[in-house]
Amino acid sequence: MDLLSSKVIKTTRGLELYIDSVENITIKGIHIPTTSKPYYGVKFEIDYFLLEEHKYYDLQQNYFCLVMSENFQSIKLEEPEMQSLFGVKNEEEFKATKQLLSDWLIKTNAYREAILQSLNEHKEHGTKEGNEDTKKTITFLKELLELKTIDIEHAPI
Repeated sequence: MDLLSSKVIKTTRGLELYIDSVENITIKGIHIPTTSKPYYGVKFEIDYFLLEEHKYYDLQQNYFCLVMSENFQSIKLEEPEMQSLFGVKNEEEFKATKQLLSDWLIKTNAYREAILQSLNEHKEHGTKEGNEDTKKTITFLKELLELKTIDIEHAPI
């Protein structure tokens, strides 16, 4: 756990403390293009501490999805229906959360480790079966490792 590279967002509910720790970022699902849904997608679970005034801290788990076109030329962020990382936030907090993703999250060791772990699992699986879907997933995961701040900043939600 690297507290020096943690990030805090002030919200109306309290302070959200995000820590660069492998346990705090998990890939919960990966989507590869299909005929009906022609895009790549990944759902991340983000754990953070909510520090409320006059209360103890509370561990929170929320989610966001990162979606890319089949050719990896466009990217957007999506909110899941439940437990959205962007949920119940005013406009300023919403912008701060997006900035958290672009300026901090994609540069953390935890983000890289979550992707590398999934990448290694799919490589292992792919060499056993030689599956085309696995190859697409591996390519997508490698693209996620190359994301830049500007990619997230310009991504619509």
